[in-house]
Amino acid sequence: MTSTHQITAGFLPLLDSAILVAAKEKGFAEAEEIELTLVRERSWATIRDRLAVSHFDVAHILAPMPIACNLGLTAPAPRMIVPMALGLGGNAVTVSAGLWSEMAECGASPDLDARSSGLALKQVIGRRKGDRLRFGVVHPYSGHNYELRYWLSASGIDPDRQVEIGILPPPDMADALTAGLIDGYCAGEPWNTLGVLNSGAHLATAKAAIWKSSPEKVLGVNSRWADGHPKALAALLQALYKASLWCADAANHLELADLLARPAYVNRPAEDLLPALTGLLHTGGGEIRNVKDFFVPNAKAATFPWKSHALWFYTQMVRWGHIEHTAQHQQIANDTYRPDIYRNALRTLNVAMPAASSKVEGALRTETPVGSSGALTLGPDGFFDGNLFDPDDVDGYIAAQSRS
Repeated sequence: MTSTHQITAGFLPLLDSAILVAAKEKGFAEAEEIELTLVRERSWATIRDRLAVSHFDVAHILAPMPIACNLGLTAPAPRMIVPMALGLGGNAVTVSAGLWSEMAECGASPDLDARSSGLALKQVIGRRKGDRLRFGVVHPYSGHNYELRYWLSASGIDPDRQVEIGILPPPDMADALTAGLIDGYCAGEPWNTLGVLNSGAHLATAKAAIWKSSPEKVLGVNSRWADGHPKALAALLQALYKASLWCADAANHLELADLLARPAYVNRPAEDLLPALTGLLHTGGGEIRNVKDFFVPNAKAATFPWKSHALWFYTQMVRWGHIEHTAQHQQIANDTYRPDIYRNALRTLNVAMPAASSKVEGALRTETPVGSSGALTLGPDGFFDGNLFDPDDVDGYIAAQSRS
């Protein structure tokens, strides 16, 4: 088949690049007449830079990063849109064996409960009397950073005064933990599993416990390229959606782990990638636990680019001093995520999609069928502390956080 569209996509060696890898390797891109070239990079900064200079048309990218680029928080700053998410969940907070031992003494639950582990960490910090713990995240404008900070703050820990948060590439996290340079980190898979298996680390909690049904990586698209290639973009979204269905099928998990394990992609043993795909995670001390919805490639509108997700990330940028809150800045964040493009591209596939583009995050306490047909199920989507985020009251949410 002759390819009509040539598309180059950047990605990092992480499990949540799965949809892009499957689109290429299982023929979903080719079926849409796309010649999809995947280019592996080591850092998110390089992904951003190569999008800016049009080396990449699209990329597997941190969910908040396109917003940060459009707000001028990072340079070079490509104008970007997000027409699709690449799944829900996939992160965890991993700590050293020594820190976990202290947390367990203070009541941390081995089931990755965010509340008990956070309160236990607060007690540990109190005992240390000013000796600050060090945590690593992959980028300042990452879900890792904002969710780690949210978890710490909601647990009564000041992320800026009581701990140190530094930036490390994902592959360096476990080595830094082993060397004693950090006490813990928040990263995507397989780096939590590898920390447990190779560095004796322990999972403290997971993204799926901090903010249920929350986005992790998205498809970041150079807006100039999107404007000039609408048919190519629509074809890519169709290929990626079909790939997400394939990735979500448990019958394909072994094959998907083998694909991701290849040197061109994650380049780690398939048996180290399989736990996150199945949700049967090595948590530490030889234990394996089933973590519900740890990584969701397709169900629960996992690929839908919710504007409420974009706006929540924006509120965290404001909360932690990355940007001043103005109506213009809020509008930029809102306009970065493009459910309209998603809907138009997937309309012919008869995909069950949300009727709204935003939702109150945290309002769904259980799995809830939505729409007249009930073909789509959403939720639960709450924050572990029980708070709600109403995207129609961004001002009120920011004001409440500034008092917390």
